[in-house]
Amino acid sequence: MYFPERLKSYPMKSLYSGVLLAMVITLSLSFLVFHVIADRVQRKSIDPAFERIDELELESARGALAGGGPRALKSYLNSLDRVFTGSTHYLLDAHGADVLTGKDRAEFLPPVPRTEWRTHANGHYIKAQRASDGQYWIANTGLSESRPHLWTFLPYYFLVLGATLLLCWLASVGVVSPIRRVAASIALFGQGNLSVRVNTRRQDEIGQLGRSFNQMAERLEQLIESERRLLGDISHELRSPLARLKFAIKLARTSADSKSALDRIERDVDRIASLVADIVDINFIECGPVVEGAGIVRVGEIINEVVRDCQVEAESCGCRIAVSGHLSGQVIGNRELLRRAVENVLRNAIRYSPKHSTIDVCIAEDSGVAAIAIRDYGPGVPEDALTHIFDPFFRVDEARDAMSGGSGLGLSIAKQAVQVHHGTITAENASPGLCVKITIPLCTAPAPN
Repeated sequence: MYFPERLKSYPMKSLYSGVLLAMVITLSLSFLVFHVIADRVQRKSIDPAFERIDELELESARGALAGGGPRALKSYLNSLDRVFTGSTHYLLDAHGADVLTGKDRAEFLPPVPRTEWRTHANGHYIKAQRASDGQYWIANTGLSESRPHLWTFLPYYFLVLGATLLLCWLASVGVVSPIRRVAASIALFGQGNLSVRVNTRRQDEIGQLGRSFNQMAERLEQLIESERRLLGDISHELRSPLARLKFAIKLARTSADSKSALDRIERDVDRIASLVADIVDINFIECGPVVEGAGIVRVGEIINEVVRDCQVEAESCGCRIAVSGHLSGQVIGNRELLRRAVENVLRNAIRYSPKHSTIDVCIAEDSGVAAIAIRDYGPGVPEDALTHIFDPFFRVDEARDAMSGGSGLGLSIAKQAVQVHHGTITAENASPGLCVKITIPLCTAPAPN
């Protein structure tokens, strides 16, 4: 375990060198394992085969001696010398004497009690094999070693090493370079370049990393741009009431009718307080938990509650609210957020409804969703503004909306509240009037008692 621990603690500064080092270590271990396997194969398979060949030569030499005498033996040994070029074969007795010449060749025999012998001596490679009855030995000298030396394959090892290093380098380039491009893109994004993206078509993990970064960057760019617009809009929205407050304070100090000035101050303070409350709501929805305080909510009950609360306001504006349909389904969510979403849309409809008109509220259950449609019979919205009415502080008519007291955040809050409940909210001109449609997925859980 010591070696891996050293590797983990090694301060690697380049992934290139890390990959190459890992590959070189792997290759070295592979060479070592290959050598061990080759040695084992040599000892377990190849050497026993050669030993059986030696035994066959020995028995054939004994047979030649017994059948044809020294002449036949010499002929057989010469044939072996011709077959195994560069070697000289001998048939020796139990004490190492040459059967043909009587010369003592005991130096070719192994120490007792060994029965086979493969060694180097006096610059020659010597092999010796004893018969099973111990009466004869067959020996040969000069034959090259059957077991190849490790250094024999050294050039091939270097060739394989060079090819492996090249492949490792190509692999490093294919892995490290894209990661460096992703890192460079992240660094640029961190420096403020919100438009930077990783251009990749790869389908592997690096491609997934690049696409994940692009999705994150896209979302962060939208959030940051939204925050910037929100700050700019807040500054714009606060400028006018603060200026009026400052003027009303001066007027209250100098005017004889201080009550009128104080009433103006109160209206502007209320407007600023309403604006701040709406901003807090948007920040809570965007930055807080997805649905804080989630539970099972009856959508129909929320609709009835909102209609009751807004009925007095509608009557004071000379219009009425008509509810049609039935909705008994339930959703999992935050009751207050859902109530605010419906209430903001309904109050917006009341604000722009002409006198003696009706605001239609249609509710239904359709394919597992709660469908809510709120339509007024006012002037509607220009077609090019339909996609923007849910943006913070967007106003179709700046002057009229300012007189109505709206902050321009009501529909934006409604959109955020619906979206965190996995629903949708859209607007379309109904000619006359504007129709806002809300859909929220229903759940199948039983209603609480």
